[in-house]
Amino acid sequence: MLKVAVIGAGIISCAHVEGYLRFPDRCKIVAVCDIFEQEAKRLIAQYKLKDAISCVDYKALIDMDIDLVSICTPTYTHAAIAAEMLRSGKHVLVEEPMAASLEECDAMITAAEESGKILSVVAQHRFRTPIMRLKSVLNSGMIGKVVHAQVDSLWWRGYCYYELWWRGAWEKEGGGSTLTHSSHHIDLLLWMMGKPLDVQAVMANTAHDNAEVEDLSITILRFPNGSLGQLTSSLVHHGEAQRMIFQGTEACIAEPWQVSATISKPNGLPERHPELEQRLNAYYESLPSLPYELHTGQIDDVLRAIEQGTRVLVDGESGKATMQLITAVYKSASLGTRVTLPLSADDPFYTRKGLLSNVLQFHRKQHTQPVPERSMKAKERSKTS
Repeated sequence: MLKVAVIGAGIISCAHVEGYLRFPDRCKIVAVCDIFEQEAKRLIAQYKLKDAISCVDYKALIDMDIDLVSICTPTYTHAAIAAEMLRSGKHVLVEEPMAASLEECDAMITAAEESGKILSVVAQHRFRTPIMRLKSVLNSGMIGKVVHAQVDSLWWRGYCYYELWWRGAWEKEGGGSTLTHSSHHIDLLLWMMGKPLDVQAVMANTAHDNAEVEDLSITILRFPNGSLGQLTSSLVHHGEAQRMIFQGTEACIAEPWQVSATISKPNGLPERHPELEQRLNAYYESLPSLPYELHTGQIDDVLRAIEQGTRVLVDGESGKATMQLITAVYKSASLGTRVTLPLSADDPFYTRKGLLSNVLQFHRKQHTQPVPERSMKAKERSKTS
């Protein structure tokens, strides 16, 4: 029976608690930590965690008999908490984004390597049946070489979204639409396609002059096999459509699931290839459904890795790869240049201080909504999009 602690009792912690509770024969939550102890106690009471104690300082967990810690605090606190938990002999599941800088990602990965403990970064959308099936179809080679990948991470947020004092500030939120709303799509793109060679990006703040960060970015990616990709990260798209499209030499597949295949007429013009479309649809439908999805699916993966000594699907290097691409987008868009990946440790954008000093800032925070101090801290602690 693995003993679990949850650090941070904001909104996203509920997904972790509910996930752990799905496996009562494999784990139990023994501690909930939050800088406001009443929030930790509220979470314990809400889920009737009879074996759990509450605490204010996460350092109180260091000497406790705990096997696994879920970190659900603001991004800029992840590195310090994760490193201390790992070095005290605990496995770590940390919410995305992994950290506030690539330098901090490195510190977390080093702590995991030196301690021999598991570090897993939340990427819950990998643990969805349609995504797993899409990945399997790509791996099958049935659509041929992927020549173009298109990712539309399209969302919409009103002007008042950025009235909260911390939201839209580079120092506190760490970024705009690219980081806060597209990190999962970026993880999925990298998982499907591998790491790009370089990126060229532009970004803008088109509708939120009460935010320092971008509300729209467009990125072109070039992959080692010559394929191209494009990523749109937006908070200004009505309808909020999200999709991923992979154009292969033989066929095209997309999520939400859609398939089309084309063959050439004698004159080179296109003609449908219904037989291949039928084979692709049949293969997709034949693939199994996941027993657990989203956070619960990833928690199952982490528990199994601890129990059986296997690798997790999403490790620290995966989390860092996502941050590499996000940071490269910010560098390219801020400097107006193509950026080669990976960024090196001496790059000005590699550290949190360097990123804050060099990134493009659009507006000064203004029109902020006055919020009592206690509520401000609670909002900062909650991980909402």
